[in-house]
Amino acid sequence: MNILLIGSGGREHALAQAIAASPLCDRVFIAPGNPGTAQHGVNVPLDTADHAAVAELCRRESIEFVVVGPEAPLVAGIVDDLEAAGIKCFGPSKAAAQLEGSKSFTKEFAQEFGIPTAAFRRFTDPDAAKRYLRETGAPIVVKADGLAAGKGVVVAQSVEEAAEAVDLMLGGGLGAAGAEIVIEECLVGEEASVFALCDGTRSVPLGTAQDHKRAYDGDRGPNTGGMGAYSPAAAVTPELQAEIEARIIQPTLDGMRARGTPFVGILYAGLMLTAEGPKLIEYNVRFGDPEAQVLLPRLRADIVAAMLAARGGVLEGVRLGWSDFPALAVVMATNGYPGPVERGSVIRGLEAAKHEHVTVFQAGTALGPAGELVAAGGRVLAVTALGPSFAEAQRRAYEAVGAIDWPGGFCRTDIGRRAVEREAAAPANPR
Repeated sequence: MNILLIGSGGREHALAQAIAASPLCDRVFIAPGNPGTAQHGVNVPLDTADHAAVAELCRRESIEFVVVGPEAPLVAGIVDDLEAAGIKCFGPSKAAAQLEGSKSFTKEFAQEFGIPTAAFRRFTDPDAAKRYLRETGAPIVVKADGLAAGKGVVVAQSVEEAAEAVDLMLGGGLGAAGAEIVIEECLVGEEASVFALCDGTRSVPLGTAQDHKRAYDGDRGPNTGGMGAYSPAAAVTPELQAEIEARIIQPTLDGMRARGTPFVGILYAGLMLTAEGPKLIEYNVRFGDPEAQVLLPRLRADIVAAMLAARGGVLEGVRLGWSDFPALAVVMATNGYPGPVERGSVIRGLEAAKHEHVTVFQAGTALGPAGELVAAGGRVLAVTALGPSFAEAQRRAYEAVGAIDWPGGFCRTDIGRRAVEREAAAPANPR
């Protein structure tokens, strides 16, 4: 079948590679794509916010199945519109995508269905929000209610820092995404991301990962969309995985179905592993970025067949295989990220960086006037390596980073540090 993939980032490059490898895929189209996705299919310069234009492309190119990568089209209802046009589409409906589209929706949903999460309050009035901050104290977390491209969360270490975040968000600094905010307690523990493939009733585990949100080494600097990731998340043991499925994932599916908005697609639970057990920080309703770049290279199954089974409500009996090797991805970003960045700096050396166990996924890239690869955004590359240990995956990834000639970019030098240290301290390595 012909398949259309919506999106243009590193996640979509990883998805394009996985989809193109499926025996079920004849051709893959990517809208709008990037120079990396073009290695696996046909990029289409299309405004994907125009759902009618997407449907017309599907009819014109005999596309039978659409996979939506980013969150914005899902929250805007692209799945509903394409399904109404008779085109099979993978992802949650607009109503179900509220699990990512609205922080307050998810917090109240979790409260209603007994899903463990941080205590919270909602605000639209900055004065009321700051009074609450003074009463509660810090550290505390301030979140924009809507989609903010990974930049709508401030983990404030002081009341003053939290108040600045309130003023920024409710003052219009994040646009409509910050018209309402959620203030919640700051959970203590280790973060982990757990992914599940869902068909509205049941789920199949889709791997675990840990990402690195802060811009600089040692988890310092501003929050970003993610400066690197590794998979699996060693802190998520089989016993903890079972607890997360029983206390968080399945109650979410049951609650959404009870509301008449069953969840179909990728459910991405951002968790804090606290002393009281796992607690939900937030939901995403798609693969993460850069988490997809470490999950999909480890997958030893047909992703298209799995997505079709989920969309058809027939996940029962589906099992996914995984590589025994861990994966680690180092994100290379344009100097200045997550603030303003200059576009157009030339990137060289990608061929030298490639290796049997290394893939360089492209995100914010474009082709320059002479066909050279240039930076076209904040997060530009995800250098992903697999290895028999976290230490070896880390070594391979940074060796590949060193082969890339890009003075206009930077990366963290400590991606995977916690996993490597845990591995070194373990009495025996089962791998």
